[in-house]
Amino acid sequence: MREKLYLIIFEAETTAGKIFDIGLIVAIVLSLLITTLESVDAVRTNHQELLFYLELFFTTLFTIEYFVRVYVATYRLNYIKSFFGLVDLLAILPFYISLVLPGAQSLTVVRGLRVLRIFRVFKLSHHSAASHFLRRSIIQSWPKISVFLTAVVTMVFVMGALMYLVEGAEAGFTSIPVSMYWAVVTMTTVGYGDIVPITALGQFLSTLLMICGYAIIAVPTGIVSAEMTKVSISEMGSTRTCPKCFTENHRQEAKHCYDCGEALNR
Repeated sequence: MREKLYLIIFEAETTAGKIFDIGLIVAIVLSLLITTLESVDAVRTNHQELLFYLELFFTTLFTIEYFVRVYVATYRLNYIKSFFGLVDLLAILPFYISLVLPGAQSLTVVRGLRVLRIFRVFKLSHHSAASHFLRRSIIQSWPKISVFLTAVVTMVFVMGALMYLVEGAEAGFTSIPVSMYWAVVTMTTVGYGDIVPITALGQFLSTLLMICGYAIIAVPTGIVSAEMTKVSISEMGSTRTCPKCFTENHRQEAKHCYDCGEALNR
């Protein structure tokens, strides 16, 4: 029974597994919708009791799912400490904690705990082959992206220091951190306008930074796109999950996990 439940809950190669995943995705989306509606004062005031019971229903559902996952996992502690194990736990904890925090002074804390239910959105990516495809592409392109980010941070620091020297406090560049904030806003072409250069040299540097910004925005997209062409959906394998380290996307014919070597369930 545990093995059958494992195949249904952790994998989606069977009909029951696919139905389970689809049902869980629907439940996650509906629970997120409730969390969103609860943040609207008018909706919360007029339908507070209904929202509470709906949230109680979905939290109970996710609680049962979490403990069933722990039960069927071969290496239970590994699942509990895994990324999605923590996400599954964070998806249910805020509701229970908010029930036991007494006193009106804690209402702000309770509201913050309930907002943490948005962690359920991470559960969605656990059931999408496309998300694994994108994640693998990003992981493979990370060394190049890290070099790119280092160059961007260096440019932000240099431009922030220059603008602090050129413009000074009179133009709002009161410190290097503030100037670095302006550099980030300018480089990303957001342009809030709360801090603007007033000298000719400062405006010239701003122009260069904005032009660089347009070129920089395209770089990460190009890096990830290049890696995505190397990774085809067929290479992602199936939804078979390692019972020890919970690595996914093993090939159908694989007998052992490609990450830790553990024998896979058939």
